[in-house]
Amino acid sequence: AMPNTPNAYDLAIIGGGINGCGIARDAAGRGLKVLLCEKTDLAAGTSSASTKLIHGGLRYLEHYEFGLVRESLSEREVLWEMAPHIIWPLRFVLPHNPGLRPAWLIRLGLFLYDHIGGRKKLPASKTLSLKNDPAGEPLKPGFGKAFEYSDCWVEDSRLVVLNAMDAAERGADVRVGSELIEAKREAKSWSLQLKDRDGNTDTIQAKALVNAAGPWVGDVIERRLGANSRANIRLVKGSHIVVPKMFEHERCYIFQNADKRIIFAIPYQTDFTLIGTTDLELTELPGKIEISEDEIAYLCNAASEYFEKPVTPDDVVWTYSGVRPLYNDGDSSAQEVTRDYVLERTGPAEGPALLSIFGGKITTFRRLAGDAMKKLEDCFPNAGPEWTRGATLPGGDFATDGFDDLVEALAAEYPKLERRLLRRLVRAYGTRTRKLLGDATDTPSLGTHFGDTLYEREVRYLQTVEWANSAESVLWRRSKLGLKVDDKGKKALKAWFDKKKTEAMPTMS
Repeated sequence: AMPNTPNAYDLAIIGGGINGCGIARDAAGRGLKVLLCEKTDLAAGTSSASTKLIHGGLRYLEHYEFGLVRESLSEREVLWEMAPHIIWPLRFVLPHNPGLRPAWLIRLGLFLYDHIGGRKKLPASKTLSLKNDPAGEPLKPGFGKAFEYSDCWVEDSRLVVLNAMDAAERGADVRVGSELIEAKREAKSWSLQLKDRDGNTDTIQAKALVNAAGPWVGDVIERRLGANSRANIRLVKGSHIVVPKMFEHERCYIFQNADKRIIFAIPYQTDFTLIGTTDLELTELPGKIEISEDEIAYLCNAASEYFEKPVTPDDVVWTYSGVRPLYNDGDSSAQEVTRDYVLERTGPAEGPALLSIFGGKITTFRRLAGDAMKKLEDCFPNAGPEWTRGATLPGGDFATDGFDDLVEALAAEYPKLERRLLRRLVRAYGTRTRKLLGDATDTPSLGTHFGDTLYEREVRYLQTVEWANSAESVLWRRSKLGLKVDDKGKKALKAWFDKKKTEAMPTMS
């Protein structure tokens, strides 16, 4: 065994996205000493840029990915029970477009969808007449019938931060704003050099290393580990647009396109509709990952094929883009590349292991973490067994149908606080809302008001408990309040973080 020095860890993980944080949580819960380092912010990359769905992936059935679909379907209810504050069921409406896929094929797909995943609580699929159903109202008159089925919604970047919190509460050392400068493989361990935001460096040892850098996985192998990364990664960009609310009901649409792809239109943050996604192959990672005008036009046109009221680029209030680090299995088009994950272990049988992660979807993160631990089990003979199924995430310790009851309970405990604020807090923090509010029984005790339902009390909680390190981190990752807080509030929040940074500076003696 390694000498018990403060800088000796069992497992070091690079990357604070969903896979890195999921593995950190799993490993810490098995009793391992874990270090997670994230260069910028938790979920700063692909994990905050998803379509926010925990889904079986209906369209993957067309590529015969039955294993992935079954695993994804069976994970939906497991994850919903783990975090009912940030995960909940949605109904999806698929208008039948006779020119694209035949009805029998969609029915067959939905029959499989209903039956191969061990569904218990989610309602089954059914056929709708769009002429008599509210779901038909915002659509063009040409659509006669539709198919409706269930999947789940997830606040993606919150899922990441809750995994990181759980890992930390189980003893993991989570370092946000810590960059890997280089990693050297020694006889018995990895030696990693890390640099924090202030430029301080630290050297740590770890028996095994996980490269969960997402689209930067190859980058880390080549630049930080000085190894050759084989060309086994395909970078596929996915972009989304947000527009003012297109329809009144709570269901989502899944629209088929003539190019064989599909897009979703989903009710978003009360006042908006989220539309995505694109599949664009990239040859290299751009410095800034953002939507192109072509992608905006593509999404507007695709949605306008179905909605009575056209969607135009002028309607777009916000966009976001992410790059999926898919495993290169030699398939032809970007949409056909497998969404399944591949864990590649390299290194000598005896020496310290390196596990690199390719692909993966938010839906399968928990299974991926368990598989990663399996791949490394010989490195950690004393690690405990699989434990994450049935274990809740921070704030998620209430019943899947208990959201309204929890809001009511808090409204009774905090009668002077606005119901709208309490609802939003419970959606984000679940039972941890009590910890956030503490003794703030009325609005003035919440501190500075930054706009909408955002107060200083919440910002301070995010900074101390959830590693939020900037206004952007609060507005676009820990929450989506960037859509609601005005420019004045955003400036005030930025000033608040700047002030905190100077307060934290050591005084010159």
